[in-house]
Amino acid sequence: MDQGTLQGIGTVLTLIAFLGVCWWAYSGRNKKGFEEASKLPFADEQSPSREDERSSSQEDEQPTSQQKDK
Repeated sequence: MDQGTLQGIGTVLTLIAFLGVCWWAYSGRNKKGFEEASKLPFADEQSPSREDERSSSQEDEQPTSQQKDK
């Protein structure tokens, strides 16, 4: 085997690997997992309504002046 044959075999193997990854990525059974993964960057963000609820719950947790006196 000369260098050209080995390069040709390497190219064919790389092409097969590439096509396999493409087939895996676009197969229908992975769609749900990929949709969930696509939403991960936004998981830490809070909607305005949640922020309002959060700030009101934090206010409820802070002791009032009457509770401090006791």
